[in-house]
This record gives sequence, C-alpha cells and structure tokens, in this order.
Amino acid sequence: MFRTKTFVFSWLCFCHLVGVFADADEVKSVSVKEGDSVTLNTSLTEIQKDDQVLWKFGLNRSVIAKISQEAGIFNTYDGPDERFRDRLQLDNQTGSLTITNTRTTDSGLYEVSIKNSSSEAKNRFNVTIYRTVSSSSSHPPDSVSLTVLTSAAAAAAVGSLLIGAAVGIFCIYKKYRKTDQEDQTVQTRTEEITYSVPKFYKSSAQKAEVKQEDEAMYARVARNADQTRQ
Repeated sequence: MFRTKTFVFSWLCFCHLVGVFADADEVKSVSVKEGDSVTLNTSLTEIQKDDQVLWKFGLNRSVIAKISQEAGIFNTYDGPDERFRDRLQLDNQTGSLTITNTRTTDSGLYEVSIKNSSSEAKNRFNVTIYRTVSSSSSHPPDSVSLTVLTSAAAAAAVGSLLIGAAVGIFCIYKKYRKTDQEDQTVQTRTEEITYSVPKFYKSSAQKAEVKQEDEAMYARVARNADQTRQ
C-alpha cells in the first residue's frame, strides 16, 4: 500500500514537472504585416496588487516593459537601438503588450514573466513581421502572367514582321528606283547619239554641196579665162 501511494505521488510530481517545463518551452508563433499593430497577450484577466509583469525581447532578453502594482511602476522602454521608441503600449488591466507600426526589425522572440508571492508563469512568442509587395509591383497569378507574356511575344513578333516588311519594301523601292535611273540615263544617251547621227550626215552633205559649188565656180572661172585668152 505504501509503495502504491509512493508511486502515485511520484507519478503526479513527474506529470507536474513535465507540465511546467512544457509550458515554459511552449512558444506561440505570431505573424503580422509590416506597418500593422500586434498585441501579445498575457495569461491574466486582471493584474493583482502583488503581480509583477516583465516583458523581454531578443536573445539578450532586453527588458522592454515592466509593471509592478506595489511599486507603482508601469513603464515601457525603447529596447535595443531604441527600435521600439514610442511604439509600445501596455494594457493596464491585463498587462498585454501592443507594438504599433511594426517593422521587420521587430521580429524575434518575446517573453513575458508574471510573478507574485505564490507563483510564476511565463509565455513566449515568436513574432515575424513580413513585408508585402505593393499592388503596382505585385506578381500576377500564373495564368495572367502567361497571358501577358504571350501577348508581349505576339506583339514583338508582329513588330518584327512589320519592321522586316518595311525594310524589304524600302530595298525593293531603292532597287527599282536605281534601275529606272539607269534606264533613263541609257535612253538619254541613245537619244543624244541618235540626234547626233543625222546632224553629222547633214553636216557632211552640206560640206559636199559646198565643195561641188566651189568646183563648179572654179570650172566657170577657168572657162572664162580661156575664152579671154582667145
């Protein structure tokens, strides 16, 4: 009988210790968007006269808030690098801590310890402050992205085709223009040659005619001279 009672007592003590350590090691995860406020709650519904509430932050366990009803202390502190300056608020009834205008540097481990003459309790919070991408630069859904990419590719292809067509038309126009200019040059030269040939023949005929006239005149002069001698 004694052994049974001893076993039961030992088992109850073990369960109590396990419960205490389990509560001490329990960490609540809290996530909040940057710029929003977050409230870390204590296990109290109302602070008693002999309660002491102490809030700590980070691996160095820096004190960021303290409440002591007996000592009349109800303070918040700026914390490491004054990162919490003017951004901490305490609930005077429950001792809960509110962080306003949160920043990514507020992420980390928070611990609150509540002591009185008969007990001590602790709560831990792993707080994560995340940034949100603005609507103007946020990524659209995959289907929308695919549609946008497809449209962009199609537009690029059409643009390339238009540019290629314009270049081709310009080259063809330039080639035909050059050919026309060459044809006009050849035609002009041909006309000049054709015009020069009749002119040449006309000039030759005129020379022959003048020569014949000179010969006839010479013959008449010679004939007159002979007649005069006789």
